Amino acid sequence: MTRPHLPLNALRAFESSARHLSFTLAASELNVTQAAVSQQVRGLEARLGVALFRRLPRGLALSDEGHALLPVLVDAFGRMEAVIQQFDNGHFFEVLTVGVVGTFAVGWLIPRLRLFQESCPFIDLRLMTHNNVVDLAAEGLDFAIRFGDGTWQGMQAEHLTDAPLTVLCAPAVAARIMRPQALAHETLLRSYRPDDWPGWFAAAGMACPAIRGPVFDSSRLMVEAAMQGAGAALAPASMFAQELADGRLVRPLEIEVMTGSYWLTRLRSRPQSQAMQAFRQWLLEQTAAIGAPKGRPARRRLYDPELRIQPVPSRT
Repeated sequence: MTRPHLPLNALRAFESSARHLSFTLAASELNVTQAAVSQQVRGLEARLGVALFRRLPRGLALSDEGHALLPVLVDAFGRMEAVIQQFDNGHFFEVLTVGVVGTFAVGWLIPRLRLFQESCPFIDLRLMTHNNVVDLAAEGLDFAIRFGDGTWQGMQAEHLTDAPLTVLCAPAVAARIMRPQALAHETLLRSYRPDDWPGWFAAAGMACPAIRGPVFDSSRLMVEAAMQGAGAALAPASMFAQELADGRLVRPLEIEVMTGSYWLTRLRSRPQSQAMQAFRQWLLEQTAAIGAPKGRPARRRLYDPELRIQPVPSRT
């Protein structure tokens, strides 16, 4: 395809002048003279056959045609600048934006970021936390790591790791919990999922007592409250390994219940960039290495509403 010659210098002069509404400020930004900027803009106006500015006694004002052209140029020059900034020392750094549910981000991903950076040094990773409610398209995300059963409309979801819920609390609270029945006398901290405690008590073989503890939209915050003695929380112990090892958190009972897993999700309509492919491969290898029995490769679950569930062997 043959592109028409674009007067880039003139377009840049107009874009800067339009943002500042001043030829003088545009000249300072572009490191040229005010006369050069004015001449470039007049040349562009002559080429287009329209006036882009109204020249006022004390400055400039955009014409209707100038208002139409400015946002297109701001976007185009901004995109070019963003791509150029991704080059450094002869390498291209590709931006990857990932939304991560907070518990997985702090409990699993952040402790392994150094490994990722060593494995994929030319990916500019951007992490955004969420509380399991996320819109990939609206938020401009390449991936979202979330907790659930893998069934999200319009999404392809790949299983990362199971996350059974168990009782976690501060040592002083744990000393009072020798059996499940003791929880009836404790403050039970709740997540945004109302069925967690009833499911756990069903697994323990007893009726769920009345639950009146505070509700949190983040399991990470809920467990922080538990560590400070506010009550007992239900959360995946695997995401709080450091706190358990440090003794700040205790698991008083072995009973656990499965309500969901962590999944890597992306829009089915979104083509995978090289950065997306590299991050996906690294993430699946890391989670498979932890979850697979020794000497046996793990099998991945892939959920796609069109493909249904099928096993995908991970690399070892």
